[in-house]
Amino acid sequence: MTATDLVTAELTLIGRLTTASNATFLGRIGEAEVVYKPVAGEAPLRDFPGGTLARREIAAHLVSQALGWDIVPRTWWRDGPLGEGMVQLWQEQDPDQRAVDLVASDRVPTTGWRSVLEGLDQDGQRITLVHEDSPALRRMAVFDLIVNNADRKGGHVLTMAGGHRHGVDHGLTFHRDHKLRTVLWGWVGDALTAEELDGVGRVAGEVEGELGGRLAELLSGDEVASLAARCEQLQQEGCFPAPRGEMPAVPWPLF
Repeated sequence: MTATDLVTAELTLIGRLTTASNATFLGRIGEAEVVYKPVAGEAPLRDFPGGTLARREIAAHLVSQALGWDIVPRTWWRDGPLGEGMVQLWQEQDPDQRAVDLVASDRVPTTGWRSVLEGLDQDGQRITLVHEDSPALRRMAVFDLIVNNADRKGGHVLTMAGGHRHGVDHGLTFHRDHKLRTVLWGWVGDALTAEELDGVGRVAGEVEGELGGRLAELLSGDEVASLAARCEQLQQEGCFPAPRGEMPAVPWPLF
C-alpha cells in the first residue's frame, strides 16, 4: 500500500489488545494489519500531559528514522473509528526467540547475556532479570536514552526473525525531566561504539533542522530542547549511564 492509502483508506477494527493500559486495537487497512491507539482512549497520567501519548509514539518513530536503525515500526497519525490517534504497522514476532527474560539465578547464561537485577519469585526462589548482549538491543538502549523512555518493559521488545529487534509502546517518552525506566541496564559504564555515537550525532544534527520542525508539531518546545540536551550529554560522556534520581530505574511490571 502507498503512504497515502495508509492514511486515507478505511481502517477496520478486528480486535482489542486487552493487556494494554490504554485503549489499543488491532486493525486492518487493506491487506496491512496495524495497531491503532486513539487519543480518546488514553488514560490520564500524573506526570504526562493528557492527550499527548499518541503524538509521542509518532515522535519516537521520527527519531528512530533519524537514527537509521529501524527500531520503531512505521507509525503515523490518522483518523479512525474511535477518532484520531496513532497507527503502527503490526509486527509478527518469532515465538522461539526471547531478548529479555527472567531466569533462576543459578542458571544465568555465562555468555551472550547481561544481568540487570536479582530478586525473589512468588515461591521465594532467587531469580535474575537478564537481556541478550546484542548490537540490536544495544541500539535500542541508546534510542531509549535519547527519547527518555519511561516504560521499556521486556514485552516492549519484539524479537523478529533474523535477529532484528523492534521496540514498541513509546507513549511515555520525551518528558523534559529525567524519566528513564528500562529493563535494558546491562551495559552501564560501557563505552558507546562509533556506530552508536554516529547515530546520536545524526539525531543531534537533525534536531536543528527538519526533524526538529516535525517534532515541534508533536512535542513542547521544552521537550525538544531536552532531547537535544540528552544527545549532547551522551556525546560528551560517551558511555551508557547508570540509573540516577529517586524514581525507580525499571518499569513495573517488568513485562
